[in-house]
Amino acid sequence: MTTTEDPHSSDPTPDDPSAPPRLAPPDEAAPPNDPTRPGGPTPPDGLPPPAAPAPPTEAAPPTEAAPPATPATPTTPHQATAAALLPLVGGAANVGAVAHCMTRLRLTLHDRALVRDAEVRAHPAVLGVVEEGEAYQIVLGPGTVARVTPEFQALVARSAAAPPQPPPGTQAAPATDPPHEARPVRRALRRVANVFVPLIPALIGCGVIAGLNGLLVNLGALPSLTPALTVIASGFMALIAVFVGYNTAQEFGGTPVLGGAVAAIVVYAGVAEVEVFGQPLAPGQGGVLGALAAAFLATRVEKWCRHRVPEALDVLVTPTLTVLVAGLVTVYGLMYAAGKVAAAIGTATDGLLAQGGAAAGFVLGGLFLPLVMLGLHQALIPLHATLIEQQGYTALLPVLAMAGAGQVGAALAVYVRLRRAEGLRRTIRSALPAGLLGVGEPLIYGVTLPLGRPFATACVGGAVGGGVIGLFGMWGDTVGSTAIGPSGWALFPLLSGPGGALATVGAYAAGLLAGYAAGFVTTYFFGLRGVTAPAP
Repeated sequence: MTTTEDPHSSDPTPDDPSAPPRLAPPDEAAPPNDPTRPGGPTPPDGLPPPAAPAPPTEAAPPTEAAPPATPATPTTPHQATAAALLPLVGGAANVGAVAHCMTRLRLTLHDRALVRDAEVRAHPAVLGVVEEGEAYQIVLGPGTVARVTPEFQALVARSAAAPPQPPPGTQAAPATDPPHEARPVRRALRRVANVFVPLIPALIGCGVIAGLNGLLVNLGALPSLTPALTVIASGFMALIAVFVGYNTAQEFGGTPVLGGAVAAIVVYAGVAEVEVFGQPLAPGQGGVLGALAAAFLATRVEKWCRHRVPEALDVLVTPTLTVLVAGLVTVYGLMYAAGKVAAAIGTATDGLLAQGGAAAGFVLGGLFLPLVMLGLHQALIPLHATLIEQQGYTALLPVLAMAGAGQVGAALAVYVRLRRAEGLRRTIRSALPAGLLGVGEPLIYGVTLPLGRPFATACVGGAVGGGVIGLFGMWGDTVGSTAIGPSGWALFPLLSGPGGALATVGAYAAGLLAGYAAGFVTTYFFGLRGVTAPAP
C-alpha cells in the first residue's frame, strides 16, 4: 500500500507509517543532499532552507537525524502489512493497546471515528474486521497475525506521539466508551478470555505432541522415545495453573509473579497434608478455575495494600500480605469450592453428550455462531481448559467446531447459486481455504452474515454436524480435542477419545461432512430466497 505525502509540506502526513518519530521538521532531519526529501535537495552547503530554520530548542537528536539506522521502507511482507494498517486505524497516537489471539490483531483505540474502515477491510492481508466492545479486531489468520503483531507494536512504540487528526471535513466523535462497555457480563467474559488466549499456542503444541505420542504408544513404536514425549506433552499441563495465575494478575492490574505464586499453591504436592472440611486436599484440586480465583483475589489484596501500606514498607509488607492472605483463602476455601465446580463441569459435559446425544449436539452446534456474535463464547474457554486438565481432552470443542462446517457449506451454496456476483465469489474463493482450516471469520463477515439468511442456514448446518458428533458420543465414541483453538481440518491432529484414534477420527469426519452437506443444501434451497446478489 502506498502512502500520501505533500511534497510542499514540512511535516509528514499522519498516514505515513514509515516516517520515524522526530521533533524537528523533516527538512532538518533528512540527509542534506537527499533529492527525494519532501522539500527537494538542500543547498550545496547542506544547510536547511531559509524558510524553515531549525529552532535551537527543537533540534532533532542525533539518533533521529540518521535515517539509515531506521529503514524507510518495510523489508518483509509482515512489516509492510503493519505499516499499511497503522495509519488506517488512526495512527500510533490512536492506539491504546495491541494484542492478538489465534487469528485476530486486537486493538484498543482512543477514537473509533479515525478508523478508515473500508480501507482496512480492502487490504489484501485482511480477512475481516470484528468489533467487540472497545476492541477493534482485524482478522489476519493464524500464523500471519503472530508475525504482524510484533511489527505493529514496534511501529506504535517508535511512532510520533502527536494526537491523530481526522481527515478534512470529518468531525471526530467524542471519545466515549462504546455502548457495549455498559455490559459488565460481556466485559468480564472478555477479560477472562484474555487470561486464557495467550496459553493457546502451548496447548496446541503440547496437544499435538500428546496425540503423536499416543499414536506411537498404540503402535508399539519407538518405546525409548515415548516416555520423553510424555514428559514434554504433560509438563505444561501440570503447571498450567501457574500460568493462569500469572496472566490473571497481569490482566486485572496486579503483579503477575504474585498471581503466579498464589496459583502455584493449587498444584503444589504439599497441599495433600492439609485437611479442609475433614478431607485432605489433592494437588491440582480446583485446577484452572481455582488458580483464576486465587490470582484474582491476590490482585485485590495487593491493590488494597498499595493504598494503605507506607511507601517505606511497601516492598516488604505488600507482597507478604498478598501471598499470605490470598494463599490462606485459596487453601481453606477456593481450592475446595473450585474443585466441586470443576467436577460438576466434567460430570455435566459427560452426561450431556452421553444422554442428550444427537439432540444436545444439535443445540450446541446450532447455537455456537450466535454465541460468537454476542461474544458469549468466551465463557467456554475456562470450561474447555478445565475439561482438558481433568480428562485430557474437551468433548465440547469438536461439537462446536461443526459451526464452521456449516459456514463452509453455506458459502459453497452461495458460490454456486450467485454466479453473477463475481465480487462475492472472489471473496469466497479467497476465504474458503481458511474456512476449511477452522478460521470462520472471513466467511461469516464477508459472505453469510451480510446476506442474512445464509447465516441462519449456516447455523442449521452446524446443528446437523453437531448432532452427528453427539450421536456418536451417545454410542460411546466420544470425540475430544486435546487443545483449544483450531477447528475444521486443523483439529484432526488434536483429536482424542476413549474409542481409539480410528473411531474418533471417523466420527469427527462424519460430523464435518454432515455439516458441509446440511449447510449447502439448506442454503441452496432456502437461504437465498429473495437475496439479491451484491454488485461486483
